[in-house]
Amino acid sequence: MKPDHILDFHAHFPAKTGVARRELHPLVKAYAQDLKEHWRETFDFPEPEKKMRGIQVQGERWVAEVQNHHLAKVVFMTGGGNKVLSDVVRQHPQEFLGFAHHDLCDPNAVEEMQHALDDLGLSGYKWFGPLTKLPFEAPELKPFWRLLAERKIPVLIHFGVLGGPGGIIRHPRISPITLAEVAQEYTDIPFIIPHFGAGYYQDLLHLAWSSPNVYIDTSGSNDWIRWMPYPLSLKDLFARALDTVGPKRIIFGTDSSWFPRGWAKKYFDLQTQVCTELGVSQVEMNAIFYANGATLLGLEK
Repeated sequence: MKPDHILDFHAHFPAKTGVARRELHPLVKAYAQDLKEHWRETFDFPEPEKKMRGIQVQGERWVAEVQNHHLAKVVFMTGGGNKVLSDVVRQHPQEFLGFAHHDLCDPNAVEEMQHALDDLGLSGYKWFGPLTKLPFEAPELKPFWRLLAERKIPVLIHFGVLGGPGGIIRHPRISPITLAEVAQEYTDIPFIIPHFGAGYYQDLLHLAWSSPNVYIDTSGSNDWIRWMPYPLSLKDLFARALDTVGPKRIIFGTDSSWFPRGWAKKYFDLQTQVCTELGVSQVEMNAIFYANGATLLGLEK
C-alpha cells in the first residue's frame, strides 16, 4: 500500500555551509569511512559527489526529484543559512518549503526568527539538542519559545548521537526528555523529534506520551537501531509509535540531501512496507506520509 500523496517533512538542501569540518584522529577517520561505506553498500547508495554544484543547479536538480517522484512538497531543514534557503524556496514555491536554522541561544535569536518568518518566508525552526548551550527551560530562552508559541510555528529538534564517529555522544541535552518542561509549557508549539529519537527512543516515547504536541519523525536510515543492546527493527519503531501516539502524530521524512542519490526513495519504500505489514489503513497511511505534516505547515490538498 502507498499513500495518495507524499510530503517529505525532513530533507536538507545541499549547499555549502561555511562551517569548518572538525579534525578527526586518523584512526577515527578511517573507522568513520568504513562505516559510511558499509552504510552505502547496505542501502545501495552511490558515493556523494565531491564537488558541490551551484545553488541554482542544486535547486533545479531537486525540483526534478520532486517531479520525478510525484512529491507534493519537500521541506528543507537546512540549506546554506536562512537567506540562501529562503532564496531557494522563493524560486521554487510549488516544490519546497524551508525552516530557519540558527542558534536559539544567541542574543539576537528572537529577532532572527522574526526576520526568518516575516521577511524570508520560512515556515519553521530546526535545531540540535546536543548543540544547545542553555537548558531549554532557561529564562533567557522564554522570549524565543513565546514567539514560536504565539504563531504556532513547528519546531524540529534533533536529539541523540550527532556527527558520526568522533561526534557528540554525551551532552546535557542529548535526550529528548530534556525538552519535557518546555513542551508541556508551550503546548501551541508542535515539536517534531526526528529519526525516532536517534538512540533515545524510550525517552522520546515518554515525552510524546506526556505531551500531545510532540510528534515523531521517521526520517533517515535509522541505523542507530544496530547499536542498541536489544533487537530493534524499523517495524518495531513504527509499532511502538503507533501504540503510543497513534497515526496522527507520526510524520514521514527521508533526511535526503546530496547527489547523485537525490531523494532517498529506498527509505520511503521501507517505511511504507513496514506500515503495510502492521496493518496501517489507507487513511492512516495518508496521515503519516502527507496530512500530518501538511496540517502543521498550514497546507491544504
